[in-house]
Amino acid sequence: MEGLVKTSMNPTSEVVADFRGNDGSMVSALKTLLFFTVLMVTVPIGLYFASKAYIFEGSLQMSNTDSYFYAAIVAVLAVHVVLALFVYVAWTEGSSQRRKGKHD
Repeated sequence: MEGLVKTSMNPTSEVVADFRGNDGSMVSALKTLLFFTVLMVTVPIGLYFASKAYIFEGSLQMSNTDSYFYAAIVAVLAVHVVLALFVYVAWTEGSSQRRKGKHD
């Protein structure tokens, strides 16, 4: 039984060692994730209220219920744009790190 415990613990200690050697890329990935998390919260909510108040009710003189509907569409589009940007940045960040690893 002790042999099983030792063998099951060895791979995790190797994984931890691998993460410690790759600290710069983890910090970069976490910064990217935090940045896009803040964008995901602030951009759609901000665009919802700004477009509702200034564009749909202010400029276009829409009713209150119509402005809710169109502002929600703007917020959903903003969510899709932020998600697409995140996927693009994550994809290019991963490919640039792989290229750096091949040259080393």
